[in-house]
Amino acid sequence: MIKSKWMLSFSLILLSVAMIVNFPFPHKDPYGESVLAIFNIPIKFANGFHTVGITTLLLLVVGIYFLVKSLKKYAGRIALIVIVIVIFAPTFLVNSFQKNFATGIYAVSYTSEESKCRFEMADQETLYGECDLSFKNHSNKDVQFSVEFYEEHLFKDGLPMVSLMNNGAPFEVMLRGKENKRVKVTADIDVSAMEKHIEGGEAMGVNITITSKGKSRNL
Repeated sequence: MIKSKWMLSFSLILLSVAMIVNFPFPHKDPYGESVLAIFNIPIKFANGFHTVGITTLLLLVVGIYFLVKSLKKYAGRIALIVIVIVIFAPTFLVNSFQKNFATGIYAVSYTSEESKCRFEMADQETLYGECDLSFKNHSNKDVQFSVEFYEEHLFKDGLPMVSLMNNGAPFEVMLRGKENKRVKVTADIDVSAMEKHIEGGEAMGVNITITSKGKSRNL
């Protein structure tokens, strides 16, 4: 069934690396982006292409090519199965780890798609901000952590929005064991000293950083 052992080994190495660089833990962004940031390598090109995404695709294509070349039979079927594994295994492994082994903030999942913030002027100098955040504690033990906000992609002339909530940060959150909870945080933001600022609006898919006992995760 195996035609070339070295091709098979090489393909498995490439496919394993593809899964590792695309591993979405402990932060929201893939593990590969954290590595690129350490070496000051651009995470995103000017044309919109993501470095990690392109790297993962190349590793997957080359890995599948050598996998197919290394097999005598059932190459197509095995290649299809491997593609499914590479794509879905990282998320499956993260979910399994959080449900069965993780503790502290590593057992906490955050659903950004269900979280949002809204802003409106309370008076001429005060901007009122209110955010609803969706959390789940997968462990059996209580978890307490603080929350801060960050802007993921702020354009050159863009005005900060969700990060303004840090005027009231850090916000303390307590989750009981196995608790699924929506947390509401509010802040009165003094904008009197700001040359430019938002006067209202809503933000979906809010980016946050959770911190506890010297450890943090960007979600």
